[in-house]
Amino acid sequence: MRQQLIALRRELKAEGIDAYIIPTTDFHGSEYVNEYFKCREFFSGFTGSAGTLLVTADRAGLWTDGRYFLQAEAELKGSGIELMKEREPKVPTMEEYLKGHLPKGSCIGFDGRVVSFRQAREYEERFTIRWNEDLAGRIWEKWTEDGRPPIQPSPIYDIPLSVTGEGAASKLQRLRLAMEKKGVDMHLITCLEEIAWLYNLRGGDVDHTPVFFAFLLIEPEGERLYVLDESFKGSRAAEKLPETTEILPYFQIFEDLKTLPEGKLLLSSERVSYAMVKCLPKCVEVVDGDDPAELMKAIKNYTEISCTKEAHRRDGAAVTQFIYRLKKALKQGKSLTEVDAADCLLEERRRQRGFKDLSFSTIAAYGPNGAIVHYDPSPESCGTLKPEGFLLLDSGGQYHDGTTDITRTIALGSLTMEMKRNYTLVLKSHIALASARFPEGTTGAELDRIARAPLAAAGLDFNHGTGHGVGHMLSVHEGPNKISPLGGDSIIREGMITSDEPGLYLTGRYGIRLENEILCVRGEDGMLEFEPITWCPWEKEAILGEMLTEKEKKWLKDYHSMVHENLKPLVDDETAAWLDAITGEASFPLLLF
Repeated sequence: MRQQLIALRRELKAEGIDAYIIPTTDFHGSEYVNEYFKCREFFSGFTGSAGTLLVTADRAGLWTDGRYFLQAEAELKGSGIELMKEREPKVPTMEEYLKGHLPKGSCIGFDGRVVSFRQAREYEERFTIRWNEDLAGRIWEKWTEDGRPPIQPSPIYDIPLSVTGEGAASKLQRLRLAMEKKGVDMHLITCLEEIAWLYNLRGGDVDHTPVFFAFLLIEPEGERLYVLDESFKGSRAAEKLPETTEILPYFQIFEDLKTLPEGKLLLSSERVSYAMVKCLPKCVEVVDGDDPAELMKAIKNYTEISCTKEAHRRDGAAVTQFIYRLKKALKQGKSLTEVDAADCLLEERRRQRGFKDLSFSTIAAYGPNGAIVHYDPSPESCGTLKPEGFLLLDSGGQYHDGTTDITRTIALGSLTMEMKRNYTLVLKSHIALASARFPEGTTGAELDRIARAPLAAAGLDFNHGTGHGVGHMLSVHEGPNKISPLGGDSIIREGMITSDEPGLYLTGRYGIRLENEILCVRGEDGMLEFEPITWCPWEKEAILGEMLTEKEKKWLKDYHSMVHENLKPLVDDETAAWLDAITGEASFPLLLF
């Protein structure tokens, strides 16, 4: 059993707390977090980006989704923590588990700054709650000589209108109009991506996601921007903010909320913390609803789309050049590991104009590791590549003009007929979504069914969503757009950029995932459709042409023609010759045989 759990249980007993909850988030409801907020990882040993740990006097459970089942099983082994596989048959939700294992009135503890108001209200209905002490953080702070990692704010910088296409004053004006329609006087925004987007500012407070720690309170006569970076107030970037925006210290917001005047305050109970809402005086009426800025941000303007497309061309060139060089190296008998592959791809991206960072840690998963959906290779345990089978490579970049996310499953050498069949089925699912045409109001859940149909017809499926929204120089995972069985209220709209990434994972054998980013556009007849903006060839040696319909063959031919057009001018001569062979006109009959 992990010693951290033993220490936490001692604290719970001393404090009279029956169960303690540690989520995977920060003061802003973020998916990706700063090292300071990785309490759940510290206590459980599970390193995935999603999961909630529940600890009682005699049991501990970790709830996570299908992307992490295999990884969590491995990382939780011997920890004394039971893996609770979300949405699997006979697996209770955490709320159901609490109701079934603790008597009514039992004491539930958590740090109210990292648990949402919506979640905490569910606990309030049945239990006594203790929310104003960070017991987990207290233990972590004492655990080692260095203690808990501190929050060290990065410099906040501005990005130009040539990349954003709209100034902060205009965005705030649009947001105020949306507030007026909702009949509210004030608006509290805690989402880091939305604040960064509204002000055309970026930072580096979270690895691979260029955000900065901040809260935003919009009032009738102005805005209060609370930032952790104390140097920002006197910076050049701060001088460009609208005159109506006041810059204040980060933690001051908890005191300022206590003095708000009478009125209606819009907030998202799913994102705003319980601790923040508890600060509000009784004269403030909370209006729970989606933040209008989230949808505004998701619908990209002309400039954002144009810049993102250019970033994807350069990123596609980097990935394509890497694939060619990797195949060549293996044919020459060179010894490479998964980490080597990730490092080599990073070097290719660094050669591209405007590259700033990865958009997430590269998933380079060879053979059986490919079945672990969010596998993270490490030098101590990574696999060695062989000139056979599949390497699943999921990666992305942050550029000065856009964010990218691409997955290719690369054939490193000989493949079995089963591998080819399964690769072709995943490709058919990818094409099904990429070529979908649909009316306004279509949801992500409806499109998800279209994407899964080819795999479903073969009795196969995958345990994650088909697509997620992608930010503009922001988070690689953004809402509200998602294409998923759980995307029922998520309407896919013109201007949204979403991923298209069906997969297939055979435990202990291999995994396949094929991902492009797709832009929702309006067709000539008014119907909505998708335009691919990711450019990189598919593996022609992994495709069984006889399994493709004529419509699918045409889509594939058209896509490879665009890959050739977009990438050939950007790659070196050797890669260009290889690209000619696999995507040029002469390659189509061979590919579609």
